[in-house]
Amino acid sequence: MNTLPPPPDPLLLPVRDPRARDLVPDHADMHALVADLVLPGDASMYVMSAMETSRELIRHSYYRYEFATVAVTHSLFALEHVLSERLVTNEPLHALIERATGAGLITAGLGAELDRGRLLRDKLTQGAESSAALRPIRAVAMVRAVFDAVSLLLRPPTAAEATAAEATAAGVGGAHPDGGLARLWEDHLRALFPDGFRGVDFDGVDLVLLDADVAGLVQRELKGGLDDRGIAHLWGCIADLDKIVPLINEEYCASYFTKLRTMAQVAAVPYVPTAT
Repeated sequence: MNTLPPPPDPLLLPVRDPRARDLVPDHADMHALVADLVLPGDASMYVMSAMETSRELIRHSYYRYEFATVAVTHSLFALEHVLSERLVTNEPLHALIERATGAGLITAGLGAELDRGRLLRDKLTQGAESSAALRPIRAVAMVRAVFDAVSLLLRPPTAAEATAAEATAAGVGGAHPDGGLARLWEDHLRALFPDGFRGVDFDGVDLVLLDADVAGLVQRELKGGLDDRGIAHLWGCIADLDKIVPLINEEYCASYFTKLRTMAQVAAVPYVPTAT
């Protein structure tokens, strides 16, 4: 009589998630999807770890579809860390992306793609999206934006970038950086309003009226400062800009209103301590 216990079940090997059946023929082919996600050699170990984990999560979404969405949210750890170090400020991610775009450290198009990742993360946190929100192919594009941004942000700053960063990364409270608002205003006067966007509104905000309101308030600030009513109006414009900029999907228009928001925020710097 055989008294030996039955052999244990063989180790279960991972199987392809059926939702990934149209992605690639085999797991080995997932490498091609992430082959161009190259880790920057001059990043810190923390940043490299977060980015490498994001890349591997996409690779293994072949077995678990939700890993693709998790890859995007995990990559934002690296992005937020690098942005905070480069801009020398500790602010929410959306504000860091705005500052980097306004300072010319990243393009408006790249900033918009990064903000889409940030919005996805926020929706996941609020329960408005599930971890299966993204297809792996879309996740690759969003993680690639993080890789591209980190590579740009790790480059040594040029003199022009340092000047722009000083203007847009002003600390809370105090006066404007030396000439910062005036330089932004001069740049704004040279910029053309986005063609085809006159009479257009986003979420009830008319772009032409918003542009004119901010311009008028900045002029008043440069000529001697704002009264309480002007300060309240300025904060209302900033709130409108925060709302509409992520909704603009045309690159020049998004860049124009991102710079307008930067100028408005710099104008508001002396009033931050009294704002509620």
